[in-house]
Amino acid sequence: MLIALALLLQSARPGVQDLSWLTGCWELTRGTRHVMEQWMRPEGGTLIGTSRTTADGKTLEYEFIVIREAAGGLEFVAKPSGQAEAIFRSTRIAAREVVFENPAHDFPTRITYRATGDGLHAAVEGDVSGQRRVIEFPYRACHAP
Repeated sequence: MLIALALLLQSARPGVQDLSWLTGCWELTRGTRHVMEQWMRPEGGTLIGTSRTTADGKTLEYEFIVIREAAGGLEFVAKPSGQAEAIFRSTRIAAREVVFENPAHDFPTRITYRATGDGLHAAVEGDVSGQRRVIEFPYRACHAP
């Protein structure tokens, strides 16, 4: 009976397959800045993504991202250009939304992805100089080159 309960709890734990709605190419343009984020389909316990921000024909920032299955739930591992790797743990996983948090990180401390009717909404948030700051990314679907 204990083995059956353990197996039931293991299968109920959210996995990267639950985030398959992230798969694809997403983009937005703000002024001269163009942001493109691409996610491979989930496989092998990981979802792998990349992000690039360009302006005036130059790459300003890039990021390598892995969402992986861990003992405590899903982890979002960010490797942004010019910064140290940071790990955020899932705090909410719903049908079409996921929230990752790391209260010890400088900025952001929270990362949210939510599927919308016609795209993907991402947001990063945290405190900057004692003020709450939220940066939103209302992505629309794009075709990867």
